[in-house]
Amino acid sequence: MCSEIYASEEPMIETWNADPSDVASIDAIITAAYEVISGPAGKKRDWHRERSLFIPGARLIPIAKKAGEEDVDLAPQVLDVDAYIARVEPYFQKNGFFEKEIARRTERFGNIAHVWSTYESRYNPDDDEPFMRGVNSIQLFYDGSRWWIVTIYWQHESSDNPIRKNISRQKVERCCLGS
Repeated sequence: MCSEIYASEEPMIETWNADPSDVASIDAIITAAYEVISGPAGKKRDWHRERSLFIPGARLIPIAKKAGEEDVDLAPQVLDVDAYIARVEPYFQKNGFFEKEIARRTERFGNIAHVWSTYESRYNPDDDEPFMRGVNSIQLFYDGSRWWIVTIYWQHESSDNPIRKNISRQKVERCCLGS
């Protein structure tokens, strides 16, 4: 009788096969993450590719105000990959969105890595000025054969929280600390 209470099946977690070149290095997976969300208005994004970059259970966490609410403080909006896709897909249908990394700092210890990735977003890749900038805090895991995104946690730049001027002049760091 008690064994029935504790008996449970593991939930089925669907994973997508990644292109090995997308997940072979930290640089590759960060580049793929930016590429997959970028495109002109109405272009269907490759959501299979997006899902393949993330470990099952991964989270995408924008710091934002709750939609439709006034006078509320910023707060983390914790999303799984499918909730993120559902949130951005209608926007991408109506708007071009091209996000480009402009600076990176990477720290690695063993099989984990933390990437601070500063970005600029444009409606068209040739726009003179970005409509938005911000910083992604990306946590990664290396399983011995590939890299996985565990979390992307980000905040947009604002007048209250500007990106330091020297950040945008830094080169994108393409290497890691440690091995």
